Amino acid sequence: MRPILAVLCLLLVVSAGFAQSDRGTVTGAIADQTSAVIPGASIVATNTETGARYETISTETGNYTLAQLPAGVYQLSVELPGFKKYVRQGITVQVAQTLRIDVALEVGANTDEVTITADAPLLRTESSDVSYVIKAPEQLPLFGVGGNLSGSAGIRNPYAMVQMIPGSTWVPNSLVRLNGTPANTQSWRVEGQDASNSGTPGVPAQSQPSVDAIQEVAIQTSNFAAEYGQVGGGVFNVTMRSGTNQVHGSVYEYFVNEAFNAGNPNVTGDPAGNPRPRARRNDYGFTVGGPIKRDKTFFFGAFEQFRETTVVNNQFQTVSTEAYRNGDFRSAVTTRVIGTDQGLPQMTRIARMQFRVICAQR
Repeated sequence: MRPILAVLCLLLVVSAGFAQSDRGTVTGAIADQTSAVIPGASIVATNTETGARYETISTETGNYTLAQLPAGVYQLSVELPGFKKYVRQGITVQVAQTLRIDVALEVGANTDEVTITADAPLLRTESSDVSYVIKAPEQLPLFGVGGNLSGSAGIRNPYAMVQMIPGSTWVPNSLVRLNGTPANTQSWRVEGQDASNSGTPGVPAQSQPSVDAIQEVAIQTSNFAAEYGQVGGGVFNVTMRSGTNQVHGSVYEYFVNEAFNAGNPNVTGDPAGNPRPRARRNDYGFTVGGPIKRDKTFFFGAFEQFRETTVVNNQFQTVSTEAYRNGDFRSAVTTRVIGTDQGLPQMTRIARMQFRVICAQR
């Protein structure tokens, strides 16, 4: 039993290591106004939406690191007796990103407070990777629903964001290539878990996350960390939304019908006039999130269903009858016109659902 337990423990450690990629890190140094390092300072990062607190203490060299921070907006506070309290607001932590925030404490009463509210761009000096962060759903391109593509290629595909990255080539459910690397050598991570199979050729879009359930996507195109050594063409870190201290939700419906499309000019004298190719699609769903226990436990759920009605002609394959072999083809005459809407309607349904419960650290 001991070797089995050892193997299980090793697998758990490896899984935890891979799961680190869906979090961010804040690091830096604490010093006074003379640039002398300050050990023992209390540092707290507070998520402004959930109230979750992440705490640490500066080391003997004045350095600190807050690792494993879920993506979001934070407030950083630093306290030490004999110095004014330092507060910095509006710190945006993104997936797989390391921010460096150095703090200079001022001598004074601990009841005094120095607050920085400006959300100035932070220079990334802790890593050399080239990356892009796309917020969802407002920044995700919703290609497909209103176009002429059908089936899973016509659904709202969250991975269409690849087209917004310089040096990219993307074909729905078929091809991803970044910066000239071999096709389909990228890695998809959803909440730190490997989901690369959801982006390989031939995999239907229902295996991908719902657009309205995604918080942000971080794309690392080059110089990413050694932990992604098995990746060739980019790392895609997808972070799902979570509940907050307030109840939020949404309901949506994307509706497509050929009646809303412009007709084709009638040049054949057909009395029907201005024919329109049939297009019948519905993509609808809802999201809801909120607190289970304020500042501690939250939930978020999402449901989405895509429906499409198409017209097909199902023709049977037969062998020649005795009349056919004798040259009599009268029974082969049919009134059905191939390629029109007189065929058989067929319904395509694709459903996606996510549910998430988050327990915040206290």
